[in-house]
This record gives sequence, structure tokens and C-alpha cells, in this order.
Amino acid sequence: MGLKGRTAIVTGASRGIGLAVAQRLVADGARVVITGRTQDTLDAAVETLGGSEYALAVAGKAADPDHRTQVIETALSTYGSVDLLVNNTGINPIYGSLLDVDSAVAAKMVDTNVLAAIAWVKACRDAWMGEHGGSVVNLSSVAGLAPSPGIGWYGATKAMLSRVTMELAVELAPAIRVNAVAPAVVKTKFAGALYEGREDDVAATYPLKRLGRPEDVGSLVWFLLSDEASWITGQTLTIDGGLTLNGGMVQ
Repeated sequence: MGLKGRTAIVTGASRGIGLAVAQRLVADGARVVITGRTQDTLDAAVETLGGSEYALAVAGKAADPDHRTQVIETALSTYGSVDLLVNNTGINPIYGSLLDVDSAVAAKMVDTNVLAAIAWVKACRDAWMGEHGGSVVNLSSVAGLAPSPGIGWYGATKAMLSRVTMELAVELAPAIRVNAVAPAVVKTKFAGALYEGREDDVAATYPLKRLGRPEDVGSLVWFLLSDEASWITGQTLTIDGGLTLNGGMVQ
């Protein structure tokens, strides 16, 4: 129960990686406030986390300043702190050439995948972490580490998020640690287009011969948030079943 008494905000946590992160944090004693777009889906997630004693849900858009304020106020008024932040929300509404991405769509992706993450960190710093300390993990992607045909603009936003992680780590040290994780394909609804109908073929390109599971990422995020990682900051840790060892690209 190493996180007992601490409160985490996990964005985009109604299912998939975000929910797996929340489950791992609750298992280690934390209380969590989860966010997402749909209240009904979030409420169902809260039940899987053990109910309101352990988790609360606030629906809204990650890039909405009023939503951020509501989430942080809920965490403070209910659980008394905002010690941990996981920026898991991300979008990838397109598939195709980088040069063919509509500029408005590209701007929306930067807003959601990068600028909103920065805003969440700032809001948590101002509300609690700046005075009391804390830890942040951003969800990047192996698509940001190497060419990722078809999802190049998504990869570009994730590369920027990893770069922002380093900058924030320097600016906020020593009180707040900031790290990121970069998964390869994880079996979630979000990543379905990358493996559904051909999972065996995709998995065969990974040295460990399987795709990621949400709980794989959840455990790594837990580690980085915990005191076990108290001398780690500014890093993007790859979790990819060995894919990048083969020079593999997400596509």
C-alpha cells in the first residue's frame, strides 16, 4: 500500500490503459479521480474500482479549462490532495499521409495530445503539487520514436509530448517528477485499427510475440509514480515487447 493517502487524477480512464492505470493505483492504496467523455461509462469504471470510497468520475473534455478546474476541485474536496497525475487522454482521428492531414484536425490533435497535458500539469502544480510535491506520467507512444506510416501526425504529437516531458521535469524539479511511457500496440479499442483481424501477424513482428495488455502499461505507470522511482525524472520509458529492437514501426 505504498500510495496510501495519495490522490491521483487519471485522464481518459473509462477503459483501456487509463482504467488499467487507475486499477493499479487503487490496488496500491491510492484514491483516484478519473475523467473521460461519457459519464455513464465512467460510472461503470468507478464500480470496477470499488466505488466512491476509492474512485470518483468527472466527465468532460481534457482540453477544457473548466473541466480541469472541476476535476481538481473534486479531488481536493473529496480526498484532500492531488499528488499524482496521469495524462492518458489522446486522440488519433485520422489515418493517412502526414501531408494530407487537414490543418484544423492537426491543430486539434496538438491541443488534445500536447497542450492539454501541459495545462493539466500546470493546474495540478498551482493547486497542490507546487507546495506539496507530486509525480506526473504522460502517455507517449513508440510512434513518436520512429517513423509511423499512416499515423505520422499522431507520432509527431507524441514526440512533442516526450520532449515536453523533459522540459517540465527540469522546470518542476525537485518538488515534482515528470516522466512518460511510450507503449507499442496495446490491445485496446483505441488501437484496434492497428491489429484487429491480423493480430497474429502483428504480434509476430514483436520479439515477445504478443501485443501489449493495458495492465502491462498500468504497472509501469504505477512504478514511475511511486517512491520506487524517486530518482527518475524527465525520462520516456519504452514498453514495446521488444518491437523497437527490430527496428519495427507502428503501422
